[in-house]
Amino acid sequence: MTDTPVQHRYAEDLSYCYGCGKNNAQGLHIQTHWDGEQGVGRYTPRSEHIALPGFVYGGMLASLVDCHGVATAAAADCADGEQLSRYVTASLHVDFLRPTPLGPELELVARITERRGRKIVVEVEISALGEVRVRGQVVAAPMPQTMGRE
Repeated sequence: MTDTPVQHRYAEDLSYCYGCGKNNAQGLHIQTHWDGEQGVGRYTPRSEHIALPGFVYGGMLASLVDCHGVATAAAADCADGEQLSRYVTASLHVDFLRPTPLGPELELVARITERRGRKIVVEVEISALGEVRVRGQVVAAPMPQTMGRE
């Protein structure tokens, strides 16, 4: 596993995502590490990520699933030494299994489950205090040229 997060390997001009872009000063700075088989990460929500006292806002959790899943797809599709291709979300599904406490560090694990042509299906789990709190699925697609450099 490399110490460099997947998101830090995106091209500079494609690193402004609110969820994971290193060039977005107000962003969440979600980081994914690829171990050759899965994406792993940790994230501690801040006090402003509150839903109700003591619990994380569901939209925040969906953002974690989204950015962690897309980064895992990009890493899985990149051979060692190649330029990392940027992927985007084609579909996002999130199941909230139990309330997620605000305060503890969250553990993120993502696995590739299917390849559909150019699209990659990624299953993501978010755990807190040793229990899976959220499960999600991201269908990630290579970024269309219409979204990138001109």
